[in-house]
Amino acid sequence: MSRSRIVLLGCLFWFSSQLLYGQANNKVDVLSKDQLEFLEQLTIAVLEESSIHPGQFISEVFGANNSGGLLIRPGGRNAYPSFWIRDYAMALETDLVSLEAQKHMLLLTAKSQANQSWITSGGSMVPVGSIADHIRIDDGLPIYFPGTYSYADQGTERWGSLPPYGDQFMFVHMAHYYVKTLGEIGILSEEINGMKLIDRLTLAFHVPPSGLDNHLVYASDRFRGVDFGFRDAIELTGELLYPSLLKFRSAMQLSELFELLDRPEQSEKYKEIAITIKKNIPSVFKDESGFLKASTILSAQPDVWGTSLAIYLGVLEGEDLSSASKVLSNAYKKGTISYRGNVRHVPTDHDFDENKVWEKSLAAKNTYQNGAYWGTPTAWVAFAIQYSSPELARQLANEYIEELKENDFRKGADFGAPYECFDKQGGTQNPVYLTSVAEPLAAFRKMISGKK
Repeated sequence: MSRSRIVLLGCLFWFSSQLLYGQANNKVDVLSKDQLEFLEQLTIAVLEESSIHPGQFISEVFGANNSGGLLIRPGGRNAYPSFWIRDYAMALETDLVSLEAQKHMLLLTAKSQANQSWITSGGSMVPVGSIADHIRIDDGLPIYFPGTYSYADQGTERWGSLPPYGDQFMFVHMAHYYVKTLGEIGILSEEINGMKLIDRLTLAFHVPPSGLDNHLVYASDRFRGVDFGFRDAIELTGELLYPSLLKFRSAMQLSELFELLDRPEQSEKYKEIAITIKKNIPSVFKDESGFLKASTILSAQPDVWGTSLAIYLGVLEGEDLSSASKVLSNAYKKGTISYRGNVRHVPTDHDFDENKVWEKSLAAKNTYQNGAYWGTPTAWVAFAIQYSSPELARQLANEYIEELKENDFRKGADFGAPYECFDKQGGTQNPVYLTSVAEPLAAFRKMISGKK
């Protein structure tokens, strides 16, 4: 297929996706030109700090990058010295990763996909088609579960009986973004360990357990995977909001890829899955608080990240969108969801009880994923609340930029922004963290440009 036809189909996808993705041209100048330029330059600096060049030595423990190409880890300094699929995939829409590097990390991820189902030494299961949580830089071994860098010791009940659900959908996102950026579909037919890439994408897509009728991702006490890596210390069961949102996006992306491959039946199949997910999310995850809840059984609490992402991806429309935007705006005004421009997972007035934020967590209250504040979702929240209050959206964005300027890691060793997260007691987690600027940069650009 010619590049020109891919570009034309891309335009058609854009127009047709507005019917599914919802509002795309809601333009609000949440950041000034200077603020956006600051964020862009900071993101470039963080991306370089997060890059592990071929042959680059990290430490005695983790060795050198022997993968044969550039790898991007979650952050700089001493943060997470491996290749994490989701963190990299969440940085793609900055448009700062070269095509050469994209291809290398896409194929490395494909090569590490589980070619058979197996049981780990800790008793968890890696289903065929699973995508790694992270990949070691020295020997390329895939680690399918959080909590370890050891291939032999991975997979215990503590981190779920199944690998995290989100990475399968991030794999689809990586491939879709590469094809869209390159304007060429040949890689989809490239065989990796005897299987075409497009077949590996569809295999991965169907790994997370889902409802037969509603296609929503599901976890039970006996068969549970982490719903999303940025809350792998939290235990959630029932139907799961966040990975279902990622599945919605991946279904649309697979539909587009199959259209490019001139396979209309497959394209329609995945579009119908996306439509079904979109139809069911507002009702299944409706919470009396006005937020969408994170799950339907364990830790079924108001989900700030999930609610704002549902608006950002266009899953919520009409009255559902308006209502959710107002709830987020009111929560922001009350000070229950953000601190210094960073965002909590659960509103402070909806903690599970006085001792817990989430119903079941490995982290102490008000720390890390259990009540700290994160930069990654900030622009999703700004995008969501600007439907009901552009002024509040600008205020949140300004607070986010001011914190980054105050603690900019480029000032020296005593500074660390962007942090992975921080709390109100002064605690911080992992300085020079990529998604804390990469996701907001991509989302703020879309708000300004009106693109989707």
